[in-house]
Amino acid sequence: MAELKTVGRFAPTPSGRMHLGNVFAALIAWLSVRSKGGEMVLRMEDLDTQRTSEEYAQILREDLRWLGLDYDRETPPQSARSAVYDRYFDKLAQMGLLYPCYCTRSQLHSVNAPHLSDGTYVYPGTCRNLTEAQRATFHRAPAWRVRVPDRVWTVKDRVQGHYECNLATDCGDMVVRRADGVYVYQLAVTVDDGEAGVTEVVRGMDLLSSAPRQMYLQELLDFPHPAYAHVPMLLAPDGRRLSKRDKDLDLGQLRARVTPERLIGTLAFSAGLIERNEPVSARELAGEFRWDKLRRESIFLNFEQLI
Repeated sequence: MAELKTVGRFAPTPSGRMHLGNVFAALIAWLSVRSKGGEMVLRMEDLDTQRTSEEYAQILREDLRWLGLDYDRETPPQSARSAVYDRYFDKLAQMGLLYPCYCTRSQLHSVNAPHLSDGTYVYPGTCRNLTEAQRATFHRAPAWRVRVPDRVWTVKDRVQGHYECNLATDCGDMVVRRADGVYVYQLAVTVDDGEAGVTEVVRGMDLLSSAPRQMYLQELLDFPHPAYAHVPMLLAPDGRRLSKRDKDLDLGQLRARVTPERLIGTLAFSAGLIERNEPVSARELAGEFRWDKLRRESIFLNFEQLI
């Protein structure tokens, strides 16, 4: 039996220049695919059309070329796929799993609502069993939620190890389409990855909790589960997460200061992939890449190494 071809993806949001955390996730995803002779897919996640633009998308493509992170194909951006998401939304509706939710943002974040230790709310099912008469009393468009089962999902993550989540108690029924008609991240990503034939998902550790949500939707929509690898976060020396908002050494600044080999060498050294902090190309790293080399914990990056 032929071995399944590895298909990976990098799915940036074109809302600004990539910062080092974005570059790191892209690098690891690329190294994993290229080390196995697989296929790399690029996708622009631009559901929020108010913050994203084709101008930034083009800059992202150019930045990837500068880094030496090539890709084999680019799939249509999420903003062009509403009709596709409609089909899968209808499938969930036909299964009897969707219901309208009229809860406001303030209700969801109220002090009386159940919350996890990180401050995120667990949806208590307020609108789950409303009657038609009760729904008729609301004079606003609803969001749509999918019912989740009381079941534990297990992720065997290549970096973070064993992770468990019971969707019923850890998040509650999930929104799949907002009141304004825009599809949400969890449904869009599940459909995008499934239709693109993605076999492994490499992204930041902050998205680990998304894996069980997407595994549930994959099961409902008849997509296979990809392998997951949630890479450690890059942090400033003071423990702050890097972000586009703070302009933490984005590629606009870095390309004027360092070579791509210098940047990739520093990231690879900080992550434990090479023993010395020295310039190296992505192509040179690919032949030696192994998941067991990669550090699991967050990485504190000394910016002075790059200046």
